[in-house]
Amino acid sequence: MPVPQVPDTLVLKRHRDLEGMRSSIWWRRGILGAVALFGFLGLANVFGQRPQTVSSDVPAAKLTLYAPAHLRSGLLFSARFHITAHRELKKATLVLDPGWAEGMSINTIEPSPLGEASKDGKLSFDLGHVPAGGSFILWMQFQINPTNVGRRSQDVELDDGNQPITRLDRIVTIYP
Repeated sequence: MPVPQVPDTLVLKRHRDLEGMRSSIWWRRGILGAVALFGFLGLANVFGQRPQTVSSDVPAAKLTLYAPAHLRSGLLFSARFHITAHRELKKATLVLDPGWAEGMSINTIEPSPLGEASKDGKLSFDLGHVPAGGSFILWMQFQINPTNVGRRSQDVELDDGNQPITRLDRIVTIYP
């Protein structure tokens, strides 16, 4: 069977034997390695969503937050706020920094708070009475808007009425 002729536009020494192109092949391999490294880092959860636990325990109550601190655009995630009262909280109120809503959709809040308000530009959720020794868990589900990228404050404050009880300081990082 006859072998077809080499097309006019191909030069065998350059295209088959890569003569004169040995240095450029390392650039290609380097770029491919960088793309593979980026994928591996994503699999290793460097870019988000493994939840972290942050808590503050004061004489009046313990506030625990279980939520991821590193997220990706478009991601769905949950946050769990756990309040354990060491003394009676007559009007437990959870106050969230604007970073909890900025560039995010709040999909659901369970159980529904007794009241929702704005407190100096922050989200305020009235949770009601929490007896001494009792606990209250609030679940929130979010979706990050695809254009939301950067770092922002997501502090959480627990109040009893207008009296601050404790505060969690937290920064969230959102990757593209």
